[in-house]
Amino acid sequence: MVYDVLHFSGGFFICSLIKQRKDISGNDPGFPPFELISEWSAGFGVYEDFLKALFGTMMNEEQFKPMVEPAAFRKHISLLKAAEKGGRFYTLTSIRQYCNASVLVLNVDWDGDPEPLLHAHEHNHFELFISEHYDCRMMSGGSRSDHAFYKYVVSPTLPDELSGIEFRFIHYKGPFNKNKTGDEILFKV
Repeated sequence: MVYDVLHFSGGFFICSLIKQRKDISGNDPGFPPFELISEWSAGFGVYEDFLKALFGTMMNEEQFKPMVEPAAFRKHISLLKAAEKGGRFYTLTSIRQYCNASVLVLNVDWDGDPEPLLHAHEHNHFELFISEHYDCRMMSGGSRSDHAFYKYVVSPTLPDELSGIEFRFIHYKGPFNKNKTGDEILFKV
């Protein structure tokens, strides 16, 4: 099927409006109140659920950024860092170095008493931040009654000499950088 320029110019216009929205909001657009979405739905003849899905997707644009797949393993770097906070024990034991990325695992352990178990079933999430120079993405994780782990890909590759680097894990009640709890775990090398 052949499309003419008019079919595609609408897409160009939508993309330019998305860019303008990102620029105006400082790339933090938030989510419009449901009342506004209802008004826009009625005013523009667009389904409310479609608009909710659209704004939800635009709010989480970073999740669509391609993740670097670690390739060509080079070596392990021993780290052996630990911190304790709120009855939980956090550890970083090593970093796996690849030619194009680094991989590290945050381990969280607790003794399984009733209080931590109340929170064990919540959807906890830790975002890793090192500096603006590094893209840090959680690639997998899991938990059981007394242990959780979170595996991260960091690109570009971290230096083999880690002196001066800080690993800041920011706790959220779910993915996509929403509902920050205020808890941070900091490891200084």
